[in-house]
Amino acid sequence: MLPGTASAEPRADKIGDHGRALLEKYEKQPWILPKSTKSDFATLILATNDGRADEVRSELESFGAEVTTVEEEIGYLKVNVGFDDVDKVEAIDDVVAIDVDELLPLPDPAPADKGADTGAATDGPSAETPDDNPYMPTNETGAVDFRKKNPEADGRGVTIGVLDTGVDVEHPALQKTTTGEDKIVDWVNATDPTNLIDLIYDPTFVLTAGVTGPTFEGRGRTWTAPEGAWRFGQFDFTVAGSDDDAWGVLYRPAEGTVLVDLDQNGDFTDEDAIGEFGDTRDVGKFGTDDPDTPINEAPAFVVSALPDVYNGTVHIGLDTHGHGTHVAGIAAGNGLFGGKMNGAAPGAEIVSMRACHNRGCSSAALTDGMVRLATDLDVDVINMSIGGLPALNDGQNARALLYNRLIAETGVQMFISAGNSGAGINTVGDPSVAGDVMSVGATVSGATWKANYGRDVDYDRGLFSFSSRGPREDGGFKPDITAPGAAISAIPTDKKGAPVPGAGYDLPPGYGMKNGTSMSSPQATGGAALLLSAAAQKGQTVTPVQLRTALRTSADFSDDLTALEQGHGQMNVGAAWKLLRKDLATDELTVTAPVCTEQSDKLVEPGFGRGLYNRCLPGAGGQKAGASKDYELTITRDTGGDAVQPYRVKLVGDDGTFSVPRHLKLGKAEETSLGITATPAEAGAHSAVLQLDNPRTRGVDHTVMLTVIVPDAEFTGENTSWSGSGEVSRAEAGSRYVAIPPGTTSFTVEMSGVAESSRLRWTAFTPFGPSGESATGHCYTNIPEAGTCNALKRTYSNPIPGIWDLSLDAASSSPVADNPYELGASITPAD
Repeated sequence: MLPGTASAEPRADKIGDHGRALLEKYEKQPWILPKSTKSDFATLILATNDGRADEVRSELESFGAEVTTVEEEIGYLKVNVGFDDVDKVEAIDDVVAIDVDELLPLPDPAPADKGADTGAATDGPSAETPDDNPYMPTNETGAVDFRKKNPEADGRGVTIGVLDTGVDVEHPALQKTTTGEDKIVDWVNATDPTNLIDLIYDPTFVLTAGVTGPTFEGRGRTWTAPEGAWRFGQFDFTVAGSDDDAWGVLYRPAEGTVLVDLDQNGDFTDEDAIGEFGDTRDVGKFGTDDPDTPINEAPAFVVSALPDVYNGTVHIGLDTHGHGTHVAGIAAGNGLFGGKMNGAAPGAEIVSMRACHNRGCSSAALTDGMVRLATDLDVDVINMSIGGLPALNDGQNARALLYNRLIAETGVQMFISAGNSGAGINTVGDPSVAGDVMSVGATVSGATWKANYGRDVDYDRGLFSFSSRGPREDGGFKPDITAPGAAISAIPTDKKGAPVPGAGYDLPPGYGMKNGTSMSSPQATGGAALLLSAAAQKGQTVTPVQLRTALRTSADFSDDLTALEQGHGQMNVGAAWKLLRKDLATDELTVTAPVCTEQSDKLVEPGFGRGLYNRCLPGAGGQKAGASKDYELTITRDTGGDAVQPYRVKLVGDDGTFSVPRHLKLGKAEETSLGITATPAEAGAHSAVLQLDNPRTRGVDHTVMLTVIVPDAEFTGENTSWSGSGEVSRAEAGSRYVAIPPGTTSFTVEMSGVAESSRLRWTAFTPFGPSGESATGHCYTNIPEAGTCNALKRTYSNPIPGIWDLSLDAASSSPVADNPYELGASITPAD
């Protein structure tokens, strides 16, 4: 086993600053809700001690809380509770962690920097495009070669759960597997109008009222219905060519019958009942398609019913955003453009679990959807390309703990996007911070820059500047791996083709180019499906621990990237299979390491975590360039025989900063110390992978991320300003680190020396990880745009003390290959 499962020990503050800020906001918010509901409550996600969920439920109900979900096996409860009773929930001893339900924005997968391209464009993809191509670069993880060598291990026999915005059930590339089976085997909705956030923001629920056929009045008109008692509501949805955006819905909860007035004539008696997709494969269509146009004017939808919610509620399911369809195409698309171009695992089936919509995703729906996929719907691996960035991303919040438990209990591995909050350090998103989740960062090759963007860069493989970096706040190892983060893939067929402006070609309806860790995660998920498919072909069972270990051990570590940027490196399907096929087995180790950050006092064990991480000010425990500091890790071997075991100790990706002994001996269940010395030669972020490897086992047994940050600028005494210079290559990023002392009232950054047409920017990241920017716009130099961002000078009032990360990146569209800059920083101390 590599990085260990997060502890379930509770923090002193189970809700945290972020949760309390949400509660304060909700209590003041003037929600606009249906008359049948009230807004004096919040939805909470609880993780409890093992085996105590039912007892917690009883305590919650004793003071009137409404418990809507209980999963005893993983210690999960979802509860609606009045604002005045939240403290009572936190006071329950068996509650370990509490997340407040919130709306998480969908990642924006559109390329951030638009403008003139820097190289000649290529032709776009078509039915003639081979499977090995840079548009959908599954070749870069070894997936294409693996399928060629193992043609029956193309994902067949494996079902991928896609937790996202839904999937277009009629997209041609998502109709059949390589063996002719239905590709989408189920389509389920995870949002729930009993969750406050879903009730407010999800527009696809139809709340109903009682009516009686054969005729009734509703919404300003007379309706015709079959005889008897029904529930009636209306779904608002705009369709091209339709004069009316309202679609009548009739529902009979006792029978589960749903009728939709698809011809909009006010008569339900001429409509066929639409059953739930997983049982009937029924699909409805809004509007009428024109066969003479390439676009689909009649988007398909599915229905699901909630008979016990508000006396009968109907959900209309379709991917109005396109994110989920794109993700599904990357993971398992088959025959894109009607040709040989595929996703990573074209033989795999898909279960679409919708938890998101155009406005975002509720954390409660993401949790419920993940639970259902792992426990009820027979999936083998799950992709989730959504997350958020809390200030304390230590992997100890409720969702992270619950996801770890789900993986252990069900044997279903999750792959989750690392986040698009880079290029600052400590920006990896929740819940990919969960210890047993595979967190996936986003790389991009020079070939894909050329094919998908029409741009030239000076590298074979790099990291997208937006890809979130590690480590976790507790030093924990994230991201785990990387995979390609840009792809031309499926989008709903009612949407126009969406190439990158400047790429030099058009795309037909139903296809678009998107980038983000949202795209890298399904690459990895599809790669994992290939491994599970290969194992199934030979009757082999692969556990999540084995899968994670194989992927981490076999990943291709790039010497051009740091450990905190790429984790273990790029996914390598073929190399992982070489480990897995011989019944991989490793020891499980627990590592405790010192952590010094502005939030390390908030960790479960203050000052300690799962990896070495020092981001403190030099005068408060941090390091300076040229100075050495000794650290001590505590390591415990949790599994294996009683005899003492020898381990090789190795550093990967070290720039000369760290030194460790080459060997270590570990007894069973005995704490053993390992000394590490850090001597950073210069300012910057210094990171490395520490490998602990028992030569008697297959695969690296454990890895630890080591991270030390040394500031470029440190203000002492009357020294209140600093300047430095450098350059950033096109489509790359770099950072300068500034130590802000306590009591600083303002912090100003100025950039000069920029070439005439250079497109360069900085983003300021606080010592807490998230961006400290309040301005709007992408803020590149020499790109006029709407927004409030000044690309050359910005001031940050009352900055958080600690080491700030000024992350500089050059746009891929910059006409200048190497973008020079001069950066100045100054502070105003307290009087």
